[in-house]
Amino acid sequence: QVLLVESGGGLVQAGGSLRLSCTASGGTFSMYSMGWFRQAPGKEREFVAVISRSATTTYYADSVKGRFTISRDNAKNTVYLQMNRLRPEDTAAYFCASNFGADKLRTGVGDYWGQGTQVTVSS
Repeated sequence: QVLLVESGGGLVQAGGSLRLSCTASGGTFSMYSMGWFRQAPGKEREFVAVISRSATTTYYADSVKGRFTISRDNAKNTVYLQMNRLRPEDTAAYFCASNFGADKLRTGVGDYWGQGTQVTVSS
């Protein structure tokens, strides 16, 4: 059983930045690809970014490419999402998830999910 706990959400003005963190416990973190997803009220959950186990490969949704950066520190069992140039449409609950395979995770298939952290971007 892997427990994922997100942190770092909050309220920020458009154009600002936030860094989300997701710390894992209960498993071998380096064996999992890790990803970030988001869900806005009334909308379906959507893929944001995924990073492979060794951090050699990353994937991003077109809507965040060039603004968000996913990274991981396997020694700290933590994956990060650096979000820059935030927009009001980035407002959502952000969730981290894990899967052995990065390609599966990109499609939203996660073995484990965190409880989410809220990001609100004001205009």
